[in-house]
Amino acid sequence: MANGNVAVSARNLNKSYGDTVAVRDLSFDARAGEVMGLLGPNGAGKTTTIKMLTTLLPIDTGSATIVGLDVAAQPDAVRRVIGLAGQAAAVDGKLTAHENLEMFGRLYKIPRVERKLRIGHLVERFDMGEFAERVVETYSGGQRRRLDVVASLIAAPPVLFLDEPTTGLDPRSRTELWDEIGELAEQGTAVVLTTQYLEEADRLSDRIVIIDEGVVKASGTSAELKTDLERDVFEVHVTSLEDLGRAVEASERVAPGVSSDTGDLLLQIPLTDGSRQSLAVLRVLDDAGVRVSDFQLRRPTLDDVFLTLTATGGNR
Repeated sequence: MANGNVAVSARNLNKSYGDTVAVRDLSFDARAGEVMGLLGPNGAGKTTTIKMLTTLLPIDTGSATIVGLDVAAQPDAVRRVIGLAGQAAAVDGKLTAHENLEMFGRLYKIPRVERKLRIGHLVERFDMGEFAERVVETYSGGQRRRLDVVASLIAAPPVLFLDEPTTGLDPRSRTELWDEIGELAEQGTAVVLTTQYLEEADRLSDRIVIIDEGVVKASGTSAELKTDLERDVFEVHVTSLEDLGRAVEASERVAPGVSSDTGDLLLQIPLTDGSRQSLAVLRVLDDAGVRVSDFQLRRPTLDDVFLTLTATGGNR
């Protein structure tokens, strides 16, 4: 749980590649003991933001601090207080987990005795004992990703950046890593998380920042973002593709903004007055001869928020 101390502060960050603007006037804070989810479609600027905050890319304009250290003016000091598990694995496939962690410990200049204790603690905590002495190239995807995260923790950093840490993992491995990330935050680590899985952000994040085309579109808790959408979603299942086509045309007369899924024969209709409008939708569908197999009125999900706020409607 966040303790109120700002661990990561970004103010009006800007980054361009030639004429292409990747990040524009981006600002947010992440606090100690908090998981902050950074969401956006492909090309939104998430990874560029992470790279700027972790000193891997220079900031064009704007400023950022990590536990009070200026990212641009004190990059060496910043690197000593952060951990980073990026999309590309940083570990050596020819070494064992123990050997990789030993290497990272030496790079951080951790004294030998402390280094040994730290490695043993992490191997046990992340349940890596059964494969810690095997070379990394023999690992499953989940084992290797777990090592990526553990390597970023070797120096016990107060701030941890996780750039899509569970991409490619099976559901069980993802859930295990979710538990570990939650425990890190509970122990006071500030975690900045990017993910392509919205349910992951919904479960893990204390606060969420949604960006698109390098610009912040919304921020707040998951519950706040859903409430701010100020609409419900009426879902209607029909019996055929022919029904689906007629249903889209008919329901648009009552509630514009209908989306459809041909695979599930599903309409999703945004409603600002759920009870009254849902009855009106059912009436016009009946008048149009649409055969309805099921329907429900539900509160918006984080997926609904994401699709509403981002221009591409992507899932990243």
